[in-house]
Amino acid sequence: MNIIIRQARPEDAEKVAPLIINAIGDIANHMTAQKEPEAVLEKVEDMIRGEHTRHSYHYTYTALVNGDIAGALVIYHGNQADALDRYLIKQLKKQGHERTIEPEAHTDEWYIDTVSVDPAYQGQGIGSKLFEFAETLVSSQKGAKLSLNVDIDKKGAIRLYKRLGYSVSEPWTIIGEPFHHMVKVIS
Repeated sequence: MNIIIRQARPEDAEKVAPLIINAIGDIANHMTAQKEPEAVLEKVEDMIRGEHTRHSYHYTYTALVNGDIAGALVIYHGNQADALDRYLIKQLKKQGHERTIEPEAHTDEWYIDTVSVDPAYQGQGIGSKLFEFAETLVSSQKGAKLSLNVDIDKKGAIRLYKRLGYSVSEPWTIIGEPFHHMVKVIS
């Protein structure tokens, strides 16, 4: 199977948004200040099409199989998080919603916000290819740390990330929920 990974485009939003929502769960509701699934979906699509949030197409990559979007990766540098989140907080405030958005990475790390594979394509190595792509992207920066957060109850995901070379570095909290912050040094 031929998997092509490329930078997302604004027109990918309708296919990528459900993948992001599937991966981040309740965090999507918090970041969009919405509860209804259709409203959350619409807001995440807007973020992908936009320029200034962590889920913008600028920070999103798609895995294509036969031209279909089969998976998505969202990755950005931790030193960008404050500006990206400040923009989103400002937009939400204009809409009458007060939100805080916790940083999800340290400023000296690249952060994998999302890796998600469409259920129809799972088990075909697409997630692994997205992780490899993230490592290649980071290694081109002359060595750095790559990090992610995982819900402490997701034992299978924790095992997978450990097999990929990540180790738990510290506890982390996102919207009041406990996570493990996991890091891999890329040389």
